[in-house]
This record gives sequence, structure tokens and C-alpha cells, in this order.
Amino acid sequence: MFETWIDRWSLVAAGPPIHTAYSDLLPVVRDGAPAMLKVARTSEELRGASLMIWYAGDGAVRVLESEGRALLLERPPSGRSLVDMSARGLDDEATRILCATAGQLHAPRPRAIPPDLVPLGRWFRALTSSADPLLARAAGTARALLAEPQDVVVLHGDIHHGNVLDGAERGWLAIDPKGLHGSARSTTRTSSATPIAQRRPRPAASRVESTSSRRPRASIGDVC
Repeated sequence: MFETWIDRWSLVAAGPPIHTAYSDLLPVVRDGAPAMLKVARTSEELRGASLMIWYAGDGAVRVLESEGRALLLERPPSGRSLVDMSARGLDDEATRILCATAGQLHAPRPRAIPPDLVPLGRWFRALTSSADPLLARAAGTARALLAEPQDVVVLHGDIHHGNVLDGAERGWLAIDPKGLHGSARSTTRTSSATPIAQRRPRPAASRVESTSSRRPRASIGDVC
């Protein structure tokens, strides 16, 4: 599965492979530097790969090589994400970092955007066309936001604690984008909510809902 790119890019395996429904990953080392070999299984992952290339390491991990379904990505050696910060009781700080990372990713770049980004209207289609009464409120909110888009930008589409890694001197870096295009105020950026496994009593000043609530999760636009 990985042999073609291991040989072509002179990689050495540095850990067990990780298999998901969307991609296959292998921690590797090249010229002494840690990296991650990622091979896409789905069109969504291919779209995310084109966006990672477009970011060019600005707010996201660098793409070191790319060919077909495969990416060779910078791998921050600490392995820490904002989930770890939240687990140490620093969720407010983690949320501030999440907001700053999203802002960096949403900044305009002096180059054409990837052609395969998905408009938010299409991304929300399953929600807005659902007859499920439990989704009616969320669908109404989505339709209202989509009707008046503001600050239309390239969107990561899946910013959450687990997708922002500690890049040491490079700062905090995003991984695994979905590749969307739409209003920064109405995006599906999932969640500045505290990771479920790390929930704890929150101070009254906290501005992010618990994910245990039946209400829609707070988006980054609600807290930044």
C-alpha cells in the first residue's frame, strides 16, 4: 500500500500504519525529519489534499511531497494537539488558539483558490433537505446563514481540538481540512466545544457550550 511512495521519496517507516474509512497513514522519517505519509481513499480526502497544498504551510502542516492520492506531510514531533491542552484544564487558552488558527487559515492568499472546493450550500444540503424534526432548528439556522453570506473565504471545514497540532517554533498547525468555500460566519467548522472525553465543570465566563447539550454546538464564529 505504501511501498511505492516509500521508495520514491526515500522514506523509513517510524510507526504502525493508521487505517480509517477515509485514508491510510504511516508515520515515517525522511533525512532524519519526522513526516506522515497519507494516502487518500475518498474524494473528500483528495479535496483536502489540494487545500493542504494551497495553504503552503501557512497555519497548517507543510506538504513536503504530493503525487496522485499520496501526500507527504510535515509531522510535528511533539504529537500534541489542543485536546492535550484542554485535558490539562487550559480549555480557554485552547479555544483562543483555535480561533487564531482559524483566522490564519481564512486569510486571503495571493493565488487562485483550489477549483474543487465545496460551497457551503452543497455541504449543508443533507441537513436543509431533511424532514427529521430533531434537525429542523439547525436546518432553519443553516438556511438563514446561507441566504446572506458574509466574509466568503476558503474554509478548512473541520477545525476542532484534535485537528490543531503543536508545531513548536512553527506555532499551532491545522491538519485534515475538508475543503469548503463560504462565509466564515456560517461555516461548518465543527467545534470549539470542549472535547467530550475532556469535559469538566466550566467557569461561568466560559463562552462555549458543552457538547452534551442538545442545542447546536457553538461555532468558532460564536466565540472568536
